[in-house]
Amino acid sequence: MTRRKTILASLAAALGGGGLYWALTRPPSAASVRARLLGKSVTTPTAPMGVFHLGHSLVNRDMPAMLAQLAPSGHRYDSQLGWGTTLQAHWGDAPINGFEAENAHPRFRPAMEAVQSGDYDAIVLTEMVEIRASIRYYDSPEYLAKWAEKALKARPDVRLYLYETWHQLDDPEGWLERIDLDHERYWLSRVLGPALARLPDGTNIFLIPAGPVLAAFVREVEAKGGLGNVRDRTDLFSRAEDGTQDVIHLNDLGNYLVALTHYTVLYQQSTVGLPHALMRADGSPAAAPTLETARLMQEVTDSVVRNLGLSGLSA
Repeated sequence: MTRRKTILASLAAALGGGGLYWALTRPPSAASVRARLLGKSVTTPTAPMGVFHLGHSLVNRDMPAMLAQLAPSGHRYDSQLGWGTTLQAHWGDAPINGFEAENAHPRFRPAMEAVQSGDYDAIVLTEMVEIRASIRYYDSPEYLAKWAEKALKARPDVRLYLYETWHQLDDPEGWLERIDLDHERYWLSRVLGPALARLPDGTNIFLIPAGPVLAAFVREVEAKGGLGNVRDRTDLFSRAEDGTQDVIHLNDLGNYLVALTHYTVLYQQSTVGLPHALMRADGSPAAAPTLETARLMQEVTDSVVRNLGLSGLSA
């Protein structure tokens, strides 16, 4: 076994990348990730938080703005975004497509400056999807660990989170099926697990399970034949002006559900009863879920986050 590890490490070094090493070595199992995170918690925040969002269009501008409206007054946030941007590109080791367009807003702050500042209570890290490509070609776990190390060096008590997203509605393997399978086979085993293995014992990166929350809500709604102003999964996703379905980017209703997920994880509070009529980042009114739809969104969010047990919530 020692000889095998030596050969793999040498081969990875010779071919110039940690990506080969991560691809060829056996990743930690999802069970080992759960064992590390289950029962681990951070103290419940007693004051408004400062949060830095690092990611791409599945973070977008509106979701963090909605989170700020759900959170206690004084919640503050900044972000650095791109088009389908990897953690590697945000680090500076590859170009960031769409940088100028995505960061032309008052909440932008350069990522490296933000993470090294120690100004934030929590940092939410988002990887590009297709997640298979990110793992295979862009060293997802290595760069997740690098960002974590950089953040902890600046502020040892910072809370670190991986934002688990989703894939295209028209994925040939099935949208719900991909979310179900990818949670363990990629997000836990191939991204979060190897990243945690690089970090000292006791250092944790918790999960914001937006994909599983979306899937659970869609199953509930579609089993009912629709609820309020959500008939099926497509009603959570954007459409072009001509009505063409966007198969990956959320609309206001979807962003609201993801903002609820962030709130539950970051503030460790139930979302039931929170406001459901919010504003977009530009100050315009967001399309709101009906009261009954919002209530189901809130109940599903609380249930999924707590039952997964990977988000650092105190007992």
